[in-house]
Amino acid sequence: MIIRDFQPNDLDQVMKIWLEGNLNVHPFVDRKYWINNFEMVRDALQQSEIIVIEDKSQIIGFVGMQNTYLAGIFVKNKFRRHGVGSKLLNAIKRKYDSFTLEVYAENQAAVSFYNKQGLKIV
Repeated sequence: MIIRDFQPNDLDQVMKIWLEGNLNVHPFVDRKYWINNFEMVRDALQQSEIIVIEDKSQIIGFVGMQNTYLAGIFVKNKFRRHGVGSKLLNAIKRKYDSFTLEVYAENQAAVSFYNKQGLKIV
């Protein structure tokens, strides 16, 4: 696996991972919300710091930062629970002394992940 900075030609793959990930892990949010915000997020990502992780030249996940706000870690479904999210989070921890993030309380997998990574809930 290779961790690298986002390149403009990565955008379509990253957006596909973003949409599929949100639809999959947030069943408590109306699907239309993610679909209706797709273009806004597409624009925002291009203004953010994005780090991607590849496996065999295929992007399998990414993390997005807006200043010191971790906007999200997204991993393709079949690569979840294989350390991909941890690798992305560790890349952020190496670059930032501190950062904040928000997660839906209903997304227990994410809450558990961040707790296991030593992040504090406030």
